[in-house]
Amino acid sequence: MFALIKREIQDHIVYFIGAAVFSAVFIIISISLIHQYNPKEPPVFSIALGVPAATIVIFGICAMGATQMYLDRTRKISALLSTLAVSRNRILLARIITGILVILILFVPLTIIAGILVRLFIPPVPMFPGMVFEMSVTVFLMAFAFYCIGLQTGWNSSAITPSLGAFFLTCIFIPLILIKGFGVHIVVILVLFIAASLIRTWHTFMKTSL
Repeated sequence: MFALIKREIQDHIVYFIGAAVFSAVFIIISISLIHQYNPKEPPVFSIALGVPAATIVIFGICAMGATQMYLDRTRKISALLSTLAVSRNRILLARIITGILVILILFVPLTIIAGILVRLFIPPVPMFPGMVFEMSVTVFLMAFAFYCIGLQTGWNSSAITPSLGAFFLTCIFIPLILIKGFGVHIVVILVLFIAASLIRTWHTFMKTSL
């Protein structure tokens, strides 16, 4: 399994580098929001930097899942590995673990910094630490949901399909978060969506001819 994960990391190292870079960008945005906070003026710098960065991250995470499956389909990677007595379940699991690692590299440093900033600059109100945790869980699950869309559409020869999937998912979940907030309801919805996506991906990957 470790060898499979190592191979996936090597094949998609650009996504790991991108995750580290955008994690740093989001940390800069967080620090800027704290230091330049003014209720009378909108955070122009944070919006100008954050919106494009978030958009790139959304499509980048989706693209990673699609790329993993697309390269498998075009280069016959799974067909080659199957000759080495490696099961499809392990191949897919290694792929998903690699995707999770990228998401963790993207958001774990940001979560740590956000927690530190809350403790240093915001008065000790019990709701704030819990809010950071809820937001972190929700954002992670959203990123994983985008990744799952990429996995599902990676077998499709059309490069437009993953992009459309990410766009529609954004249009669905962002309003839900605005309505429901970062709480149990949105977490349950995301978990159900991810579970359904992974089951569909597994079924497709196991049944499709290599």
